[in-house]
Amino acid sequence: MFSKTCTYALRAMIYIAGKSGEGTVVNIKEIAAQINSPELFIAKILQRLSRKGFLQSSKGRYGGFYISDREAGHSLADIVEAIDGDRVFRGCGLGLAFCSETNPCPIHHDFKKARDQLYQMYGRITLQQFRDGYADQELLLKRT
Repeated sequence: MFSKTCTYALRAMIYIAGKSGEGTVVNIKEIAAQINSPELFIAKILQRLSRKGFLQSSKGRYGGFYISDREAGHSLADIVEAIDGDRVFRGCGLGLAFCSETNPCPIHHDFKKARDQLYQMYGRITLQQFRDGYADQELLLKRT
């Protein structure tokens, strides 16, 4: 459903948000280890999200990434759209270019309901929730 880049981005942002609730700046080695991602790959993803205003980065020996109050208002849907675009929330379930309300594919109406529910769920969940509610808990963010 989401690209590998997007799933890594979501997991990293959730992890960083949880640590930011503690006031911690997280370095790339820790993030990569905690979400089971290659360091260079997740570094590029996070640099991209930082340029788009989804998180802050600090350089230097004790540098890393964190999410301030301003960025914490972003939803998971915002992150998905920044990485993968809105296709997953607006596109055809069969990948057809011509599918629409007036020219529906065979699964259009059922898929549209599921797609809309997914968008609402991801839109409702913000990074602030992870800053507030998970700072003292270990989040399961690794694929096994």
